[in-house]
Amino acid sequence: MKFKRKIKPYRAAAGGWGSLEATTRFVLDSKAALKNMRNLMRMNKARGFDCPGCAWGDDNKSTFSFCENGAKAVTWEATRRIVDTDFFAQHSVARLYAQSDYFLEYQGRLTHPLRYNAETDHYEPISWDDAFSLIAQHIKAMDNPNQMELYTSGRASNEASWLYQLFGRLVGTNNFPDCSNMCHEASGTGLKRSIGVGKGTIRLDDFDHADAIFVFGQNPGTNHPRMLHSLRHAADHGAKIVSFNTLRERGLERFADPQKPLEVVTSMAGTISSAYYQPNLGGDMAAVRGMVKALLENHRARLAAGERGLFDEAFINATTHGVESYLEAVDHTDWMQIVQQSGLSEAQIREAAAIYQSADRVIITWAMGITQHKHSVDTVREIVNLQLLFGQLGKKGAGLCPVRGHSNVQGNRTMGIDEKPGKAFLDALGSHFSFEPPRAHGHNTVEALNAMLRDEIKVLIALGGNLAAAAPDSPRTEEALQRCGLTVHISTKLNRSHLVPGAESLILPTLGRTERDIQATGNQFITVEDSFSMVHASEGIGVPLADTQRSETAIVAGIAHAVLGDEKVQWLDLAGDYNLIRNHIAATIPGFADFNRKCDEPGGFYLGNAAAELRFNTPTQKAEFSSAALPVSLFPQEVADAPFTLQSLRSHDQYNTTIYGLDDRYRGVYGQREVVFINPDDMQALGFTEGQQVDIETLWNDGITRRVSGFKLVPYNIPRGNLAAYYPETNPLVPLNSFGDGSGTPTSKSVPVKLELSVSQPTQRIA
Repeated sequence: MKFKRKIKPYRAAAGGWGSLEATTRFVLDSKAALKNMRNLMRMNKARGFDCPGCAWGDDNKSTFSFCENGAKAVTWEATRRIVDTDFFAQHSVARLYAQSDYFLEYQGRLTHPLRYNAETDHYEPISWDDAFSLIAQHIKAMDNPNQMELYTSGRASNEASWLYQLFGRLVGTNNFPDCSNMCHEASGTGLKRSIGVGKGTIRLDDFDHADAIFVFGQNPGTNHPRMLHSLRHAADHGAKIVSFNTLRERGLERFADPQKPLEVVTSMAGTISSAYYQPNLGGDMAAVRGMVKALLENHRARLAAGERGLFDEAFINATTHGVESYLEAVDHTDWMQIVQQSGLSEAQIREAAAIYQSADRVIITWAMGITQHKHSVDTVREIVNLQLLFGQLGKKGAGLCPVRGHSNVQGNRTMGIDEKPGKAFLDALGSHFSFEPPRAHGHNTVEALNAMLRDEIKVLIALGGNLAAAAPDSPRTEEALQRCGLTVHISTKLNRSHLVPGAESLILPTLGRTERDIQATGNQFITVEDSFSMVHASEGIGVPLADTQRSETAIVAGIAHAVLGDEKVQWLDLAGDYNLIRNHIAATIPGFADFNRKCDEPGGFYLGNAAAELRFNTPTQKAEFSSAALPVSLFPQEVADAPFTLQSLRSHDQYNTTIYGLDDRYRGVYGQREVVFINPDDMQALGFTEGQQVDIETLWNDGITRRVSGFKLVPYNIPRGNLAAYYPETNPLVPLNSFGDGSGTPTSKSVPVKLELSVSQPTQRIA
């Protein structure tokens, strides 16, 4: 496939005609235009299906409840292209490995269960029964249950996820690495330590009541475009939107609503951010600390003048613990350190603090620009500190909002996909099914990969996802997968992970979110949980491409039945009627009582949030201030004289590891992905020119060379000393042993690197 490569700055607003044009193009390219138009009208609607893209909530008001990227996700899934047994007969694994990630997934939907033949280097058809038997054979041959890893993607439904964790714990392991370990783990960890619950405290309509919304480390125009509707609506009603993001992103500047015809056909567009700050990568904690320092000065000045202070003393005294230690830490943080680390001037930080001070109701929202650093847990807690000082919890239009990625990554964790499950959850599970669940902590994703590299893992089962492309240190990740005795991938499409098989490997084709799931008792629906703790029913409407595809729930049940039999659980009965699964969920997980009836509630039902009700499940039963100092270094080990810090990010034609196309419209990149965004002054200081190709090398102290070649220099509005490039192309640069304190999340937003001009043309995968 040929693509026209160009760099052309994008001048229009986010959304608008460009979004409509791209959506139309993807619908037509799916070769099922009428089917997908019907699908889009049913997405995020009652008796329809939940968007398989991001986890943003539904307002249940719009005529069209989808965005450009949601449309891409649906048309990508509901294509007529198929990857069948003939395809694999024609293509060896080695040949497919040489192709790009875009090429692999563009080929279409997987339709048949497949087994890797190492002698021929081809995948060959296998029956479902034989596939389940092979999995059972390998699991029963393990020396202990912890030789199995059960990986999970955030797209898996509540029903499939709950069944999956039950299977693993009945086998005897808590090894549940998942995609959350690589993205938002710091949010859950930091929030639990501060307020006792690892979820956001607001609901979607809180955006309608906020006076100010502070947006940290996220690019909603690409990653969760429906958020722009909420931000635009809030801005139109007078809320101040304050953005902190290292790159200048079009979606945080201006947005033309594709659902408003006048904005589509004219240059009309609404301003999103009233203030936009560009901190250094990893500098957000320092920026927030600086805001608190400025606000503390103002608070004390008021008190000294005999006036009422700024802080909500009644809230602090009644509901929090540790404020004295925190304010002492603020006093001991000097402005020089704050300015140097944040990359912002003292005047900018004081300006942001003044906006915060003038607002009665404040929402702070963040994403992976906050969570993929060494000190991410402390950064999340610093954000909570600021909100606690002003009592910005427990009232309408105020609170904390981590914006999740995959459409059910939050629900997976609620269902028990957690390598460190709580005692109450395990007690409930054990009591309900009369067994003793494993209590020892299992592996997160980084720990699982290291265990594979030590030859400690015999079986990997991946419920969705693309671990080889998603995880850091790509060559080591691929080696880890290849060291397993058996790898099992439950997938909708061909991806990179299938091409680094273990000694034995299976690909099991699954239904997508858009498709009918007909089981023994008829058509089934599943449920998902969004970023606002709303649980929605989702029911596919499309006809599956092949009767050899099975639902994720049915596949998990089939594996469990083959391994464990029916002694404790009637697995195949559960696969035949998902209502039975929901009855078990209701009996074992708080908030899900009367689950099946609640699924009929229009717009879904709210699980509740104890912290939003000012009930804090912490050791002191109060919200806890964190008094952590600013980090000495952004990196887990000392790296001398690193000239640049690199972050990996998505392009606009991408959702996580799924590459829909080779354009990044809002950043002005077309037909290519091997680019690196750099400040023009940095480029000039190096003696480089726009369009030259460079090699990027990680500066690390473990003796391993990490280098990618042939990346085109693109001058961009980004602070000096900071770089950005796309993943998974730059995942080889992220050391496996570089992860966040307390979170285990790879530090994909703070990689110390240097640049050198490429001396030869790179060997790039075939598009």
